Amino acid sequence: MTTVNHWTPDDMPDLTGRTALITGGNSGIGLETARALARHGARVILAGRSRAKLGQAAEAVRAATPEARTDTLVLDLSDLSSVRDAATRIAETETVDLLLNNAGVMNLPERRTTHDGLEMTVGTNHLGHFAFDAQVWPAVRRSSAPRVVTVSAIAARWPMGRLDDLMSEKSYRAMGAYAKSKRANIVYTLELARRTASSPVKALVVHPGSAMTGLQQHGTDTLSRMVTPIAARLLMGSAEGAAWPSLYAATSPYVQSGAFIGPAGRDQTSGTPKPAKLPTGADDPAEGRRLWAASEQLTGVPFDLEAGAAL
Repeated sequence: MTTVNHWTPDDMPDLTGRTALITGGNSGIGLETARALARHGARVILAGRSRAKLGQAAEAVRAATPEARTDTLVLDLSDLSSVRDAATRIAETETVDLLLNNAGVMNLPERRTTHDGLEMTVGTNHLGHFAFDAQVWPAVRRSSAPRVVTVSAIAARWPMGRLDDLMSEKSYRAMGAYAKSKRANIVYTLELARRTASSPVKALVVHPGSAMTGLQQHGTDTLSRMVTPIAARLLMGSAEGAAWPSLYAATSPYVQSGAFIGPAGRDQTSGTPKPAKLPTGADDPAEGRRLWAASEQLTGVPFDLEAGAAL
């Protein structure tokens, strides 16, 4: 993948006529991604659980870019019926040029399950997105040059992120479940890239580095409450900067499908986007096929890449 030195969002092309759908678009990295895309002419659809928060986020986008075109979509990735309803609405009426799988949860102190009985972190961060992508796919296929960008994390490299106990049924660790979900994001995206290699689709995965966003809100122990503010000041960048890899993956002419992109700064925590090191084995096609099959089974949603795109 060719890179551009010192790339910033100012280098993005004119996106007039392109529609971007961003999960978790009401706050943090998702909202900053929406602001930047709208500033460059894209119509943005902000997806999230709270209609009120989505409305506030849309107002924030328009406050920064008064001519911005915004829509909202109520979507709860932890509830497969909500996923189905939201995806059906988009699949039946829209063309989605840029699909950004951005939403997520982390650091849930105890094992919880989704509405459908799936472990909450993997169920939201990976399986919810898998089911949404599968059902919104006709809208993606209508685009002449679609991109699917999924937000992973550095945590995907942690040994505790192995996918052999995907639902954490044998044992549960909060950050272990998060690492699994983020590795699954990568493995899924690379498998999607392989399965769409002969099509116009570009499937890319990014990690945002380190930024203080709403994801850290679940730390409830005393140590977390003490350390998080310190880490925010000393170690973490801004949500605006953390959106750069997503923006680069969504708009750069230099990226190739299947790329993993992260910030270039020290310890890859912030800075100009560049190719990132994959977790060991994440690009193994066998693991990709296993995860794809498990995702279809757990969600009950088949992912038909040939799904019709006609309105």
